[in-house]
Amino acid sequence: MKLSLFSLLTAIAVGVDAFSLPHRELLPALQTRQSGACQHTADHRECWGEHSIDTNFYDVIPAGKQVEYWLDIRQGTCAPDGVQRTCMTVNGTIPGPTIIADWGDELIIHVTNNMQDNGTAIHWHGLRMLNNMAADGVPGVTQCPIAPGQSMTYKFKVTQYGTTWYHSHFSLQYAEGLYGGMIFNGPATANYTQDMGIITLGDWGHTEAFKLWRTSAITGRPPTMDNSLINGTNTYTCTAAEKAQGKKCDTLINGKPAKKLEMVFKKGETYRLRLVNAATDAVFQFSIDGHKLKVIAMDLVPIKPFETDSIKIQMGQRYDVLVTALDQTDGNFWLRGDLLSCAGPNNFKANGTGIVRYDAGNTDLPTTNRGPALSANCLDEPATADRLVPYLSLDVTNFHIEDSFLEGLKSNRTNKVIDGVTVNAFQWFLNESSLWLNWSEPTLDVILNNKNIFPTPYNVRPVGPKGSEPEWAVMIIQSRNDIAGNTQLDHPIHLHGHDFWVLASKAGNFTLGDEQSFNTRNPVRRDVATLPARGYLAIAFLLDNPGAWLAHCHIAWHASQGLSLEFVESQDSIKPSDADSKQFRDTCDAWRKKEPSLPWHQEDSGI
Repeated sequence: MKLSLFSLLTAIAVGVDAFSLPHRELLPALQTRQSGACQHTADHRECWGEHSIDTNFYDVIPAGKQVEYWLDIRQGTCAPDGVQRTCMTVNGTIPGPTIIADWGDELIIHVTNNMQDNGTAIHWHGLRMLNNMAADGVPGVTQCPIAPGQSMTYKFKVTQYGTTWYHSHFSLQYAEGLYGGMIFNGPATANYTQDMGIITLGDWGHTEAFKLWRTSAITGRPPTMDNSLINGTNTYTCTAAEKAQGKKCDTLINGKPAKKLEMVFKKGETYRLRLVNAATDAVFQFSIDGHKLKVIAMDLVPIKPFETDSIKIQMGQRYDVLVTALDQTDGNFWLRGDLLSCAGPNNFKANGTGIVRYDAGNTDLPTTNRGPALSANCLDEPATADRLVPYLSLDVTNFHIEDSFLEGLKSNRTNKVIDGVTVNAFQWFLNESSLWLNWSEPTLDVILNNKNIFPTPYNVRPVGPKGSEPEWAVMIIQSRNDIAGNTQLDHPIHLHGHDFWVLASKAGNFTLGDEQSFNTRNPVRRDVATLPARGYLAIAFLLDNPGAWLAHCHIAWHASQGLSLEFVESQDSIKPSDADSKQFRDTCDAWRKKEPSLPWHQEDSGI
């Protein structure tokens, strides 16, 4: 194989208390189908009917059934931590409903935009969308936004299994609460007795994200967030000054005060917790006082289990962990989503907690102490011979460096006219370009019109195999950290349409010859990895999925500031179905008709 180098850079859900949403109820937890001798049970989680944990899920997809969901997107008053503000929700909750399916199923998800002033689009984070870019959910790339009052149906095959999430990819909407979890049932690398579902970790501002963008982030000052949410809930104590400023504190949610996430453990049980970092700008370190974590998956990749006291989670990353209950029937323990001090500015370092109880009737607050020390850096969990090792061993082979460019990541300020006002906007650049999309003219529209020249601000890199054999692409991003104040910043880089193999993540500058030290033998494989400040990140991915795919920083402010590029992969092979093409054009026609009359217009990159 020939490799080309492209150097480029559901425990608690909080309801919305100002309105009720008529919507279809969640489907019950799905039952796995058993057709082979190996039954998927608490004692045999490695089994999955005719398949197992040893099946190569990149090549084999089990037979499945259709699973259907309806998602209702609205904007209204909320108070997830007791402080009232407006937010954006899916089916009236933060996070939205967890979407559950089995490996091999076909998901049909109907999304209706019932907001008045905003378009929207839903991205299914970490899903390959194999030969199905039209369902990736990125406005300006794979679709036009869904206009107010309109609906769009996403259809895709569940080709992976594990834990992920969905979120709006329309500007900063997921920072307003527009996200939810996804569980794809399948085999696992260790046994457990109960699945406790998704636990989302996020930051939360008492001022709406779009206001923070206009008053702070667009000029390069990261906004300060006020609190954290664990599964969409937490407590907050307003100061006298905040109350004097008019903050509506201690707002009841469905007639009850805000509370911390609570879980009840029972001795003899082993629990699966599915951790998702859904933050705008926060790196978390997860732990439960007095308990060990056995890590069995990262992103949607099963790994060889390893034990740890805590796990560090960058924005967009997921970890599946097992926790075995202690041999006791009473006691309360802090569950911690500690924010690391190297992450974005915030006022909630000590408040990212939930509660694990062994007796549901014992309502005392825990008095336990944190076990592991907090990490001093915001880099990924370290990969070693026995940590973060993919269970399915896949190597990157037979590559060499050619057509090398090392222009790297940097930042700059550019005057932009936003609603008639000139703003000295802060922007990130990859390969001398900062992403800025046009929602009304998506990349897919250019492709369907058989054009091969894309607008410069779309920051497109054409890629594709040069022969009949499978080929790899390598992306190297070199961080210059060329920003005011000489600030050290790490960036969680997410690639759409692919898992990627992490060849290197190192401090310093990449130079030719460094590729000799790349780890190509079953390296870490995932869909979000961290670019170190003043270092470089080298990732490899197979050119096996024609489409237009984003690679971007998952710090929401940075994505809005243009820290992204597009791969247009095998353009001549991008052929949406007739039904997908019709829906694409109908969605764009509705958006183009409605967009001029909307009071809110594009002020950022679009993603």
